[in-house]
Amino acid sequence: MGRSLHAYPEAAEGLRAVARRLWNAVQAEFELGEHERALLTAMCRQVDRLDELEALITAEGLMVCGHGTVKMHPAVVEARQSAIAVARIGAALRLPAGEEDEDAQPGQRWAGVRGVYQIRGGAA
Repeated sequence: MGRSLHAYPEAAEGLRAVARRLWNAVQAEFELGEHERALLTAMCRQVDRLDELEALITAEGLMVCGHGTVKMHPAVVEARQSAIAVARIGAALRLPAGEEDEDAQPGQRWAGVRGVYQIRGGAA
């Protein structure tokens, strides 16, 4: 069950088209808390960064030459790290990855991670 367009906060300044679409899609589907919106903003920035890195790799190639050696382009390593960050943030937000579980209700989202790390009773 989605929310109406613009019934949620605007995306952070400076996000490009793909990241803005991600922001809008997630915000339209889920009601996020302030801390979850901060994670979504970080995820969107990583998506933008990943797009820039992929464009750089496409333009310059996977390998670079320097100091008499040929090695992997540093952007490849950064792109991999950005992709990992996007996946981890998506998991932290409990966003569905691909096909939804057939038992899940439309628009259903598992509870956030905030309960996992709570402090339990102390020593008496």
